[in-house]
Amino acid sequence: MDESRALLERIAAALERIAPPAPRPTDWRSAPAYRWDGSAAHPVARIDALPLDSLRGVDDQKRALMDNLTRLAQGAAAHDVLLWGARGMGKSALVRASIAALEEDRPGRIALVQLAPGSLSGFPALIEALAGEDRAFLLFIDDLGFGPEGRADMLALRSLLDGGVVPRPPHVRIAVTSNRRAIVRREEAEAGALHERDERDDALALADRFGLTLAFHPADRETYLAILRGYTEPAGLAFDEEEALGFAIARGNRSGRTALQFATELAGRAGKRL
Repeated sequence: MDESRALLERIAAALERIAPPAPRPTDWRSAPAYRWDGSAAHPVARIDALPLDSLRGVDDQKRALMDNLTRLAQGAAAHDVLLWGARGMGKSALVRASIAALEEDRPGRIALVQLAPGSLSGFPALIEALAGEDRAFLLFIDDLGFGPEGRADMLALRSLLDGGVVPRPPHVRIAVTSNRRAIVRREEAEAGALHERDERDDALALADRFGLTLAFHPADRETYLAILRGYTEPAGLAFDEEEALGFAIARGNRSGRTALQFATELAGRAGKRL
């Protein structure tokens, strides 16, 4: 009997040695941003963001988002935000740049928490962890998907925005980006498969739950060139407009992302960094 007990104790000790250590409690004031994987938060020492002033062609959206996030950082009432529309027009870049600008101005007042895909099931635990913190947080869901693959996250997000058993404190708001250009479109198409109508209805029901909705439309010629100047002027780079437009044509769209790619090409030729 004693030998069996001793054997069990040795096995238990061995299992303790090889078991992974318990995760440390998150210090929610140690970093400007965090990545939430559904069960734990991982600090991000620096937000990967462009200077806010370099983002052009989205002045109205920039102003509205900054006003809302400033209120959040100051402890005033603020909205959940939906940024939707054309791909590559700076939705995610604007969120990151806005938080980085606020953090630079008043360090420690607000932090970005990016939720990994499929991590919404751990949302109650995240809210519980943030509830007692004396800091504002923007929970960021980038490129929310629709259709069968994204339906679970979308329905979970709708429930979270509605509120539930775990209340969401006023210093925690949500920002979501989506490339689905018809997410807030109201007209009812007569044709279309049943699942397509269901997806549209789900998208509309989700959009209704955001207090601030910002649309990003494809860039016209002048907007594309203005966006490009926002990247090139601080670096002292000149460019030929026809070459810049040809670069966009070759890629099939005029967007902020294409403008940044062309600016990167120019900087590389000149031996500079953006």
